[in-house]
Amino acid sequence: MIDRVLSFSGIHNFRDYGGYRARSGALRTGKLWRSGHHAEATAQDLDAVHELGIGTVIDLRGDSERAAHPCQRHGAFEGEVLFHPGETASSGGRAFHEEAAERISSVDDARAIMVRLYQGMAYRPVLAGTYRLYLKALAERDQPSLLHCLAGKDRTGVGAALVHSLLGVHHDDIMEDYLLTNTAGNAEARIAALRAGMTGVGLSDGAMRVLTGVEAEYLDAAFAALRDSHGTVEAYAADVLGAGPDVVAALEQQLVA
Repeated sequence: MIDRVLSFSGIHNFRDYGGYRARSGALRTGKLWRSGHHAEATAQDLDAVHELGIGTVIDLRGDSERAAHPCQRHGAFEGEVLFHPGETASSGGRAFHEEAAERISSVDDARAIMVRLYQGMAYRPVLAGTYRLYLKALAERDQPSLLHCLAGKDRTGVGAALVHSLLGVHHDDIMEDYLLTNTAGNAEARIAALRAGMTGVGLSDGAMRVLTGVEAEYLDAAFAALRDSHGTVEAYAADVLGAGPDVVAALEQQLVA
């Protein structure tokens, strides 16, 4: 195990998702970073992120989220921010868990809605378009990359798991990385942010925690949906994201030591 999680004042859930054993070696460390948004990053946070040498940022948020929460960048950042224009969750600058919050009244409702959201997540056209840019960038670019959405847990979690799966990381390690959000991220800050945006909606603390955390059932549902439609994750990547065997081989070349 490597020390994956970096602690920042204004950036949550920032961590390295490399280092796991893959099909042909071990994922390189220091090349694959993931996090929540950087709208509240401090100057010290930005200095520390800059030291990582990140050359590509893949922003999985939608247009309205970027407008509502514009990310801070270091003054010397010369990399590229990639995203497909449009909405990846809902309109109004909301993340997946925020989108779900208006339609629940219990913990069971919260869990069921999150599962349904995950089942369709990888087929949302704008999000799939950004995943396509993501895989292409990882296959072609040498510099470290950063993958993020709003909270860095749902869209980011599925994106990181796709790369892990394509590179042959064991399911247990894929799930370990996904569930790390529950301890690496600032759960209380996510709950406070959700409550602040849900004035007049009385959600229980349990339902809030289901919405703002991650559970194995969610990621399993996302991958089951891919296999139901395409047979394998590799076939989904090839058919929907344009990442066939040649791209996977390039990913291995860039990311596996």
